[in-house]
Amino acid sequence: MKRPAHKRSRLPSHIALLFLVAMPLRGLVSAPLQMMATAANPDSDHLPTLSLWADDKSNPGHPLTMVSDPYPEALLRRVNQDFPAAGGAGSPTGPAGYETAGVRDRLPVFYERLASRMDYPLSWLSGRHGDFAAWRDQARAKVTECLLRPPPVVPFEPKVIAEQDRGSYVARKVVFNVTGDSRVLAFMLVPKAAGPHPAVLLLHDHGARFDIGKEKVIEPWDEPVTKMESARKWIAQYYGGRFIGDELAKRGYVCLATDMLNWSDRGGGGYENQQALAANLFQLGASWAGLIAQEDLRAAEFLATRPEVDGRRVAAMGLSVGGYRTWQTAALSDRIAAGVSVCWMATRKGLMVPGNNQTTGQSAFTMIHPGLANLLDYPDVASIACPKPMMFLCGSRDQLFPVKCIEEAFAKMRRVWESQQAADRLATRLYDAPHEFNATMQKDAFDWLDHQLKPAR
Repeated sequence: MKRPAHKRSRLPSHIALLFLVAMPLRGLVSAPLQMMATAANPDSDHLPTLSLWADDKSNPGHPLTMVSDPYPEALLRRVNQDFPAAGGAGSPTGPAGYETAGVRDRLPVFYERLASRMDYPLSWLSGRHGDFAAWRDQARAKVTECLLRPPPVVPFEPKVIAEQDRGSYVARKVVFNVTGDSRVLAFMLVPKAAGPHPAVLLLHDHGARFDIGKEKVIEPWDEPVTKMESARKWIAQYYGGRFIGDELAKRGYVCLATDMLNWSDRGGGGYENQQALAANLFQLGASWAGLIAQEDLRAAEFLATRPEVDGRRVAAMGLSVGGYRTWQTAALSDRIAAGVSVCWMATRKGLMVPGNNQTTGQSAFTMIHPGLANLLDYPDVASIACPKPMMFLCGSRDQLFPVKCIEEAFAKMRRVWESQQAADRLATRLYDAPHEFNATMQKDAFDWLDHQLKPAR
């Protein structure tokens, strides 16, 4: 078949191109758009040329219809006309008509389009689920699946290796199998009064400070001077000068704190190697964030089954990443009856913006569960804990969490607890404070926890 006469336009290089776009174009019935660049002899009079034809079934006499605009304008104009959703390949284009920068501020230039497609279909608020209990089971199972391969479960086999008398309570160093892969050192505080007692699983923060972990929430002893000094400086800066575990023990709570992998006694990678650690765990079929979550679940199980503890009255509490771990553990473990999350709640889209700490990598890998972002937002995961009593404390001057996305997350969770007639079990408070767990916030949290876990006297 003889092709019709066609217009030729110059190409920038001596390359022959063939593109078959198997999608209908506006004005053409259906049929592939065929764009062929033919290279002529490279002499002074002939450069490579581009011919564009499109099958046109609406015109039987002329099965090939010429698209005569020159390349690349013809292609770009036609794609933008016929596929507006594609938006010129889905990213900002410069004068050249294509991406000339793919990454800005550590984000893909099309990050807003990615975010717009996250509609969280597994959220209770999506309107796609009828029975709340069934939704909780389904959502919990999906989050658990996103943690990737769990470590082996073995007997705890605890051993107390040191004790210190602290007046109304005793501090212990306890070694136990948090998984079949890791036997760890934990700090445990036990009131001297007759039990069983309510208990709190204390989940330490990230803070880019790796020489201390559990020592951020329970006062250490018989440790190197440098570690003791680090702990004292840390609580002075972020915890109102108090070890929250010791304050809770004075109130009659058993407290337990372990180290996340890469902190304190389990350190070795530091800040710069966080991404390498996360990547290597992925290569080994596991996940750093998933491992942290699974170890927290085992720590909750360990605490709840101690003879000094009333297993029905166990809470979780933490600041920053410890706050994230708090609502995550409350959502995934039936052992946790209540939680106090401090300075870690927001919407994912509100954090995934240029300049936010979450976009810098490194510490973010302690919270990334592959695939979960396509299904549930952060407040959606926290809402799996509903109707448990949960408290969320945030700071209006927190540079890591914009107030707008904190309030949006609070509103989402409020709708969930209200839907289950449990609004009185959800406390959300915004303080005039930076990223910290100060003495005022602690008093409010401890009083609230007493109300939830201690019987009326």
